[in-house]
Amino acid sequence: MRYTLFLGGWAEERAHRSVLPTQSGQKIRQNLKDLNCTDGRCGRDRRRGCRFAKSALSDIAHPFSRRFDFMPRFAANLAYLFTERTLLERFGAAAAAGFKAVELQFPYDHAPSAVRAELEKHGLTQLGVNTSVGGREGDSGLAAVPGRESEWEAVFRQALGYTVAIGGKAIHCMAGKVPTEQRPAAEKTFIANIARAADLAQEKNVTLLLEPLNPRDRPNYFLNRIEQAADIIAKVGRPNVKIQYDFYHVQIISGDLIRRFEGYQSLIGHVQIAAVPSRAEPDEGEIHYPGVFEALDRLGWAGWTACEYKPRARTEDGLGWGRKYGIGG
Repeated sequence: MRYTLFLGGWAEERAHRSVLPTQSGQKIRQNLKDLNCTDGRCGRDRRRGCRFAKSALSDIAHPFSRRFDFMPRFAANLAYLFTERTLLERFGAAAAAGFKAVELQFPYDHAPSAVRAELEKHGLTQLGVNTSVGGREGDSGLAAVPGRESEWEAVFRQALGYTVAIGGKAIHCMAGKVPTEQRPAAEKTFIANIARAADLAQEKNVTLLLEPLNPRDRPNYFLNRIEQAADIIAKVGRPNVKIQYDFYHVQIISGDLIRRFEGYQSLIGHVQIAAVPSRAEPDEGEIHYPGVFEALDRLGWAGWTACEYKPRARTEDGLGWGRKYGIGG
């Protein structure tokens, strides 16, 4: 639940109760008391009360109060974070650091029951997994590779079954590497493969994610730009196919991060972050992430923001950037 204070009142962004910005201070107090902020996402300390409510009441007398800083919803990518531990140990470490959700890449060596047990034990939401990259040297996915449709179907069915078994929500469908001369054929292959996969995923209430990857890290990868992903989604024509918007890749490929996000927000299903160019913690380099987080909140981004970065050292030692958001203690 999030609120914004404008002109001495609350404008509700996502809530189950209406609090209008024209209400008096007395009415606002009563509504805040009624709301009681029970969803646990505001950092409430029951002994002191909701910090947003207390801040709001103190600012009622200031008719041009600035916007509040809200807490983004951060998820841990367990292929990158807490790698000092085994995969099954990383769930507890993520929860202890304050993360409420996790995403995986290629967890297929572990029994789904073991992964689900860790998720339930630590009260974590499972987001996405990746489709396997393929069985040949140099493979980076199969969804857009002409002539390998049967292999794609096999790895997708593997990912879908695993996702359902662990209670996941999404699958990142890795497109793969394609030589320049094969790109027209690859687009047709990609569209057909994703359309069939989307129909299977829809039956299980699973979202498919398409992520443009930068050519510096993944030469010859088929999907490179947000605009290209949006065009593919339009041609696929399935409502459960969305863009995975990784600020790291988008900055390297094209920049103009916030305007591009806003322009394609209706198609975005997931967000990831990392510093550029280092891909380390989001507290260095070209991207000013506090400004990004503020913009995402202003734009009403209600999804998860996943930390897919390579820690400079021990994961916990690099979480200082997240303390203001409840990450890292």
